[in-house]
Formats: sequence, C-alpha cells, structure tokens
Amino acid sequence: MLQITPFFAVPFGFDRLENCERLNAELRALFLEREAQGSKYANPRPLTQRNAQVFESEFQIFRWPESCVQRLKEFCFRNLLRLIAELNGYDEAMMRRILIYCDSWFHITRRGGFFALHNHPMAAWSGVYCVNPGVHDPDKPDSGLLSFVNPAIASAMYMDVSTAGIRGPFSYNIRHIRLEAGQLVLFPSWVLHDVKPFEGEGERITVAFNCWFSLKDQ
Repeated sequence: MLQITPFFAVPFGFDRLENCERLNAELRALFLEREAQGSKYANPRPLTQRNAQVFESEFQIFRWPESCVQRLKEFCFRNLLRLIAELNGYDEAMMRRILIYCDSWFHITRRGGFFALHNHPMAAWSGVYCVNPGVHDPDKPDSGLLSFVNPAIASAMYMDVSTAGIRGPFSYNIRHIRLEAGQLVLFPSWVLHDVKPFEGEGERITVAFNCWFSLKDQ
C-alpha cells in the first residue's frame, strides 16, 4: 500500500493563556505608559522595515520587574521548554541543565502599521504573544495577519494540475495567523515572517521574543 509521509516538516507550537483578561489589561497599560516616554524605552537601533504607526520597544522587557511581565515570561518560557523537551526527547534531568538567553520586546501597532519580512539570526526559537489584537475593519480580512513564508517555496517553481491543489502539511502556501488575545505562537527563528498592515481601531499589541540556549556544564 502506498504510504505518504512528510519527510521535511517545520515545528510550530500554539497555546492560549486562560483567563488572560486581567494580565493583558495590565500589560497594555504598562506598554502604553512606556510608549508615551518615547525614546527612553524605544528600540534605539531598528533594523526591519516598519512605519511610524509601529512602536517597537527596547529588547530586554523580560528583565522588567513588573509582575505582569514576569507572569507572561513564565507562561512563554514554560511552553517553549515543553516544546524543546518534546521535540528533542529530553528528560527532566537534561532540561534542568539548559540555560536560556533571550531578547524580548513589545510592538504597539495602530492603523496602517506594518512590519516587513524578516527572520531572527543568531537565535534558535522565537515566539509571539498577543496582548490585544485590536478591532479589525470587517472588510479587511488581511488586517494585521502574522504571515509565515513556506520554506519549501522553491518547490513552486513549476506547478501543474498534479501539484496546484496539494493540501495540508504538503501545501506550498504562505500560512497566515489572525492572532487573538492570549494566544502564543512558537516557531524556529529562521522562518521568514511579516505582519500585514493593521486596518482597524485601537491598538494591536504583541510581545515577541528570541531565545538561544547552552548547557550549564559547558
């Protein structure tokens, strides 16, 4: 019998923080306060193309002492370590040896704001947590989408009827995520991704982080 299997696959992790309303409200208030202070908390060396409708913070927010930030950090790291253990087959003893290094920041995006295609060199795993998705215009289905480029895109250099409709994990298509409050997305840092223009009211607020690792005894 013919067997079809995914020979090459990219692992993504998804979770949702239950009862996140209070935490997200605290994070939103803190981030808006820090944004209002301008360059004090802004990324001093922005690289990826974006426009003035996006505020990007400095890259060490997980070091902030505020309780809401530390609770979010615990949720994100707990899920990331679970993903790493599952994918690598690590036991608890091995996981206790792992040291995490991290960059972390927030984005506040208002109407028209976008963040161009990029990935995260010198990191192993990245994540995005949604504090507030904003209120999207109902006639703008692409508003604020977090989009990931299929790394097998070269396989679309020739397409005919035998390949054009391939579905599921074998599809060549870009993957789009409409983030919801409390949603966490984890992915390999090398995957190219962008954020489509936000067309809506209020603020689209996310926290992102890049992580790399070593062992305590090395």
